[in-house]
Amino acid sequence: MITRSVTIEEIDDLFLMWNDHINGSALYRRALREEMDVRGIDPDELRDLFERAREQGYILEEIAENTNRFADLQSLVGDQQYQPTAGDTTDE
Repeated sequence: MITRSVTIEEIDDLFLMWNDHINGSALYRRALREEMDVRGIDPDELRDLFERAREQGYILEEIAENTNRFADLQSLVGDQQYQPTAGDTTDE
């Protein structure tokens, strides 16, 4: 998992200080899930496609470089086989 920085307003920080039992990461993930829902993306399907791309040998950076939307990831996983770079090949 990658940790990202998120900018919050001082009133957000104050609210979280008052309610230190609230998991800020969970709130962030919930907001992202809501955005996915607005865009018609099933998080479970996205996770499955991401995992399939990883199984095909892609790393996160390659996935991000070769896609910029859900349909691109579907195409990457479904239509293409991973072509390892010269440094990724192994001698058998």
